[in-house]
Amino acid sequence: MSEPPRRPTLDDVAAAAGVSRATVSNAYNRPDQLSAALRGEILRVARRLGYAGPHPVARSLAARRAGALAFLLDASVSAAFSDPALSITLDALATAVAPAGDALLLVPGGDAAAAQLREAHVDCAVAYSLSDRAPVLRVVRERGLPLVVLDGPARRGAALVRTDDRAGAAAAARHVVELGHRHVAILGTPLRPGAAAGPVPAEQALTSRYRVDRERHAGYREVLAEAGIAPAVWAAAGISRPAAAHTAAALLSGAAPPTAVLCLSDELAAGVLDAARRLGLRVPGQLTVVGFDDTPTASSADPPLTTVRQDLVAKGRLASELATDLRAGRRPHQPPPLPVALVVRASSAAPARRARNRP
Repeated sequence: MSEPPRRPTLDDVAAAAGVSRATVSNAYNRPDQLSAALRGEILRVARRLGYAGPHPVARSLAARRAGALAFLLDASVSAAFSDPALSITLDALATAVAPAGDALLLVPGGDAAAAQLREAHVDCAVAYSLSDRAPVLRVVRERGLPLVVLDGPARRGAALVRTDDRAGAAAAARHVVELGHRHVAILGTPLRPGAAAGPVPAEQALTSRYRVDRERHAGYREVLAEAGIAPAVWAAAGISRPAAAHTAAALLSGAAPPTAVLCLSDELAAGVLDAARRLGLRVPGQLTVVGFDDTPTASSADPPLTTVRQDLVAKGRLASELATDLRAGRRPHQPPPLPVALVVRASSAAPARRARNRP
């Protein structure tokens, strides 16, 4: 059996081009050190020899920099990307790190996440909305990786990017109260893995393993309590729109259905709209629905969703800035919470004066 042909090396290119090894290296790694003509000749020789350039791993070892960030998720990739807020934030982060030649390594949640991160060739970790005790955070600490936390638990030495979720939820609840609603429900995400969908004790919702969920629940509850309203609190079957629709159908078919539903995300709110449509309920004539995030789902919904806007693009860009500071050994500033704003659209209105007709 014949041996495979030997791959050309940087030294082969240097010999063929009649320059030093360092000059060839500069053609790839420090092009500003060479004239355009000399660099062009070196690259022409390299192409003729079939040399593709320095090996990425060798280059990163020499530079002592991996050129990659681990993006840590709490769920599988398919489940996580059912959330448009994640997609927008991740796109903004990827766009911001691209000019420096950096890449993103997605580390989905699950049993293999910790093992994957232990072996990953990365310089920094960005944790997106992880639960308080996600095992992968322990690996980040053990490896001494710089850490940026997006919408998750604060960690010593980590930079934290967060939105003023409590204030946003409070604004949404205040809007519903001012419209005159007194029968209000809150629809959130599962409180723990494997938890059944359906009604949950109101106080239990404040112990969710996710910081964002706790903050949004608290914002809703505080304003409703001030108005003397005890909301019905329900957990959806999952974070997706179909899961929310399934749970919302049970909520809206009950003996004393709410006239308004405050949701922890736009995807959940879109699921409520789907359930209302199947049940023959008019939105907002018979039901007010409010979301959170202001993703494209909100403006394209039928009717368009009243929601709380957060700047998801700014969130991704800020995570990139903080990651750059941490990787350079600089102590990053701790930014204040990103602002929010209530966006009133067609899915909210005053409750109907007469009793609703049940289908």
